Amino acid sequence: MPYNDYMPPIYTASHIRGQSWADPDIGAPLFKPRWNFQDRDVNRLSHMGKYQIDSSGYPLNPIGRTGLRGRGLLGRWGPNHAADPIVTRWKRDKNGSVIKHNVSEKNILQMITIQRHDNRMWAIPGGMVDPGEKITTTLKREFMEEALNSSGGNQAMIEEFFATGSEVYRSYVDDPRNTDNAWIETVACNFHDEMGTKVGALQLSAGDDAMNVKWCDIDGNMLLHANHATIVEHVAKRLKAHW
Repeated sequence: MPYNDYMPPIYTASHIRGQSWADPDIGAPLFKPRWNFQDRDVNRLSHMGKYQIDSSGYPLNPIGRTGLRGRGLLGRWGPNHAADPIVTRWKRDKNGSVIKHNVSEKNILQMITIQRHDNRMWAIPGGMVDPGEKITTTLKREFMEEALNSSGGNQAMIEEFFATGSEVYRSYVDDPRNTDNAWIETVACNFHDEMGTKVGALQLSAGDDAMNVKWCDIDGNMLLHANHATIVEHVAKRLKAHW
């Protein structure tokens, strides 16, 4: 709805301008984005449906006002597409038996989480989709870069493990970097190691984009970056695990 007194500050981080992976400013010569379409290698479609463009040519966040105009810390105007791999295994005791929660009596699920540099919060080890890149490629690449430090060990096993997964979320991400004109959307997929003998048995190693990496017990009280806990809840319910 119209709000004539709404005039939030405009901010785009200085390090973004001129980067090959970022859009130019709105109105820049030769920058003619095809909003709501696949724009060559750049996906300007939204998982939320068609978004609006204001009278000055700026895309508008489909969720609403954020208190900040511009791109903030994001590279693209409009939707910035990410992919989040949720890698899980069952929590087991020293004898290899799956551990059940003493209240819900449901199996306890564990997932791989990384600790972010920017806000020190734990998060799904995901990242942004490169131009022209398939979501499946992003999911595997981001996991290897952030949780295995790109040293996959058994490469054949990793390729096979990430060849199949279950999509659990495809929508907007309630991320603090979102602005009125740029926002993050993601596709999250669950890759579950039922026996814990594949990726569940690998030695984890935090990459450059992560401070730390660990297996974390999943439950309804976990605190994660953005709305990652809401996304993980879909996984717990899908696998009928404790939450």
